[in-house]
Amino acid sequence: MGYLDSLTADLNTVLKPIDEARGLPNQAYIDDAYYSAEKKALFADNWFAIGFGKDVPDAGCVMPVDFMDIPFLLTRNRAGEVNVFQNVCRHRGMKLVDAPARLKGPITCPYHAWAYDLDGNLRATPHAGGPDIHNHDSVPCAELPLNKVRSYLWRDVVYVTLSDATPEFELYAGELMARWAEFEQPVYSGGADSGFTLELDCNWKLGVENYCEAYHLPFIHPDLNSYSRLEDHYNILDHTSYAGQGSDVYNPQIADDGRQFPSFANLSAKWDKGAEYCAFFPNVLLGVHHDHAFAIILTPKGPEKTVERIELYYADDTVSQAAYDDMRSVNTAMWKKVFEEDIQVVEGMQSGRHAPLYDGGKFSSVMDTPTHHFHKWVADGMLKSQ
Repeated sequence: MGYLDSLTADLNTVLKPIDEARGLPNQAYIDDAYYSAEKKALFADNWFAIGFGKDVPDAGCVMPVDFMDIPFLLTRNRAGEVNVFQNVCRHRGMKLVDAPARLKGPITCPYHAWAYDLDGNLRATPHAGGPDIHNHDSVPCAELPLNKVRSYLWRDVVYVTLSDATPEFELYAGELMARWAEFEQPVYSGGADSGFTLELDCNWKLGVENYCEAYHLPFIHPDLNSYSRLEDHYNILDHTSYAGQGSDVYNPQIADDGRQFPSFANLSAKWDKGAEYCAFFPNVLLGVHHDHAFAIILTPKGPEKTVERIELYYADDTVSQAAYDDMRSVNTAMWKKVFEEDIQVVEGMQSGRHAPLYDGGKFSSVMDTPTHHFHKWVADGMLKSQ
C-alpha cells in the first residue's frame, strides 16, 4: 500500500460538491512524503514557472534556478530567445553556473572546461583525447548538447514542463489566454524598484488558496478594501487550470497631482476600473489592470517554506524613466504592503495544519468557491498519480 493510498478517502472528500466537501488533509501541508509525491503529480507533469524573462535581459545572460531540487539554467541566446536547460554538464554532471552572469564566451564547466554555446551545443572538450588532444571519437559533441527543458515565455514569466506528454503551453493556458486576450501585448518591467521577494513559513498551496479569494479583504487588507471593496468583487472559477477573483472597482490614488501610468492599448471599457487576479496552477499568481500587471512565482522550499517572488510590469517602457520614479515607488510599496499583510494569514494557517483534529475545513459555497476549485485540482492530480 503506497503513501497516497492511505489518503484516498480524504482526497475524494475534497472532490465532493462544495456543500459536502472538506479541504485537503493536514498531510498535504506538513508531510515530506506528500511533498515528494507532489513534485511529479502537480509539477513535473504540468507547466510551472521558474523565473522571469527579465532575469536574462540581454544576449549572453545566464541565470541558474534551483526549483524543487532540480537545477535549471535560463539563457538568452544571440537571437534574443530565452531557453531553459538542466544546469549540469553532460560529462560528469557538474553544475555549470552558480550565479547570474552575462557571458562574453561560452558556458564553461568549472570541472573539466567542457564548453557550450547559448543554444546548448557542446563546442569544446579540452584534452578529452589526452594532453592537447581536444577531440575524440568517444566524445561525440553533436550527440551531447545540454539537456534542454521544454519552456515557454508568457507575459515575461518563464514556464517549463518536465514531461514530453504535457500538452503545448497554448493548450494548457488556453482558457486564461482567451480570458485575457486583450492583454496579449508587450509588458515592461519597471526596473529594480518594481520587484521584491518574500520568504514565508508555510506550504506553497496556502499562498495559492489565500490569493484565490476576496473573502478576507475587509479583515486583512483594510486599505485595499477601501478602494477595491469586497462587495465589488466576483469569483472566477470552473476553469481547468486557474481560479481567482476580480474587482469591478479598482481605482487607487497613485499620484496626488492626478498623473497616471500609460494604459495598455485598445482595452474594453470594463478595464477602466476593473481588475482580475487569477492563480494559474500550480504556482503562479497573476494580476491585470488597465495600466499595470504583476506576476508572483511561488517556489516551494519543502513542505513548510515558500519563497514568493513578485514582479510588477507596465504597458509602456517609458514608465522605467525618472519621470515615473515616484509613482512606481508608490505602486510597489502599495502592493508590497498588501502581500506582506497576507504573511500572518498563510503562516497562521500553516501552524494550524499541525492540529491533529483539524479535518480540512468547511467551505462557504458563496465565498470559497475559487479555493475549493484549487483544492479539487490538487486532489484530482494526486489521485490520478497513484
